[in-house]
Amino acid sequence: MLAVKGRFQEINMIIAIDGPAGTGKSTIASMIAEKLNITFLNSGGFYRTLTIAILDAGIDYKDEKATVDFCKQQKIEYTKESHFILNGTDVTAHLHDDRVAANVSQVSSIVEVRHFVNDLMREITKSLSIVCEGRDMTTVVFPMAEYKVYLDASSEVRAQRRFDQGVSDMTFEEIKAAIEKRDEM
Repeated sequence: MLAVKGRFQEINMIIAIDGPAGTGKSTIASMIAEKLNITFLNSGGFYRTLTIAILDAGIDYKDEKATVDFCKQQKIEYTKESHFILNGTDVTAHLHDDRVAANVSQVSSIVEVRHFVNDLMREITKSLSIVCEGRDMTTVVFPMAEYKVYLDASSEVRAQRRFDQGVSDMTFEEIKAAIEKRDEM
């Protein structure tokens, strides 16, 4: 690793942070990326972006083949400012809408969608030093990452973190139930 004036250069590095929803992966990854002046990549944003596309198009994600085919037709761009651009439209402000939160785990549980997103993330990281966070980051997506971290917390703590973020109209109990359902999936 080569550091020049606090910025990593020439050698691309991947820091992978893994763990279940609500453990603080995004918070920690964002802090590390800022401190090292490298790019932060939120893997969940890809699934949320695809979920927006699927919901807006009226695709039934229970039809896995149609869903995968549809996803592969979408153009997703990721900016250095951590914005998600779907077919030319910045959808970042809508990634945590309740309708997305209610459907994203079903979309992300489709194996071929996961493969598609993993390929997108690997492509993005080819030319960057980056901090990536998300489920399976350290084992499936970037098993050869230079640094790997796994975070965990109880469902109560994770639900409280989500509730305190204020991005949902759901109650604490509803958030906790949704987190536990995601864990099961």
